Amino acid sequence: MSAYELLDMAKIAFNIVGLLVCLAGLSLVKYRRRKVLGAGLAVLGFLIAASPMLAQLFGLVSPPPAPIIPQ
Repeated sequence: MSAYELLDMAKIAFNIVGLLVCLAGLSLVKYRRRKVLGAGLAVLGFLIAASPMLAQLFGLVSPPPAPIIPQ
């Protein structure tokens, strides 16, 4: 199993975990003493959710070569 296939399967898990972390951070922002912590958690959640796309964008994981289909 290649890294691309593994990342493709784990994409849903990254998105759900990132969404939950982001929502927890955004719920902390409304409290005055936890504003910085909440904003940091919201950014961290976004980065977790976007990490599969960012890994492909920065070339950490390359997709498998497409087969050439004769016409």
